[in-house]
Amino acid sequence: MTALPQQKKEPLYTIEAYLAFEREAEERHEYLDGVIYDMAGESPEHGDISTNLIVSLSNQLTDKPCRVRAKDTKVLSGSPLLAQLRKTKKGLFSYPDVVVICGEPQYLDGKRDVLLNPQVLIEILSDTTELKDRSEKFIRYRQSLPSLTDYILVSQHRPLIEHFIRQADGNWLLVVIEGLEASLTISSIGCAITLSEIYRLVEFPPEEIESDEEEQDTEPVQYREP
Repeated sequence: MTALPQQKKEPLYTIEAYLAFEREAEERHEYLDGVIYDMAGESPEHGDISTNLIVSLSNQLTDKPCRVRAKDTKVLSGSPLLAQLRKTKKGLFSYPDVVVICGEPQYLDGKRDVLLNPQVLIEILSDTTELKDRSEKFIRYRQSLPSLTDYILVSQHRPLIEHFIRQADGNWLLVVIEGLEASLTISSIGCAITLSEIYRLVEFPPEEIESDEEEQDTEPVQYREP
């Protein structure tokens, strides 16, 4: 495996260095503006939800010009022209949990391992990734992926989905779907999935009941960057 070049100060790497490293690495890493991040392992719930989504979407897209790919698809959010220069440090390379592509996939280069035109991106939230999924990633996706019509955040801990839908004027509409009887409808690709199907085999932790003042004073969870 290619070793990362040593840096004396802040570990900033060019896209060229990142791609050379990542293409030989045994594990996946994301990249944001010169910094390379290890990717955390997934929980059993994360794995079940991801599989359920992929199976359902794949079945519904069988006769449509769309395809579903899993978490090993690397997506570039940034200028492809700058990225092709390889010396720049500006851009985001991420591995969304579920990717839907409609039409022919467009790639950064002949390696065909960096996707440029996803239509739907789905992230399954975890304590270590939620902050970035909600903030920096979504900002880059909105700004740098004109092909993107839907961004979907799926909770692991309860049947709750946040569906961001691009509007004709470029703004994004948030639709919150909650409860196992509810359905997630992705109109842009003609798919609908009940939450009971998405969360099949997932066991949710019992709800915490605040019964005394000590519990009510508990500090909120602080999310950490991965």
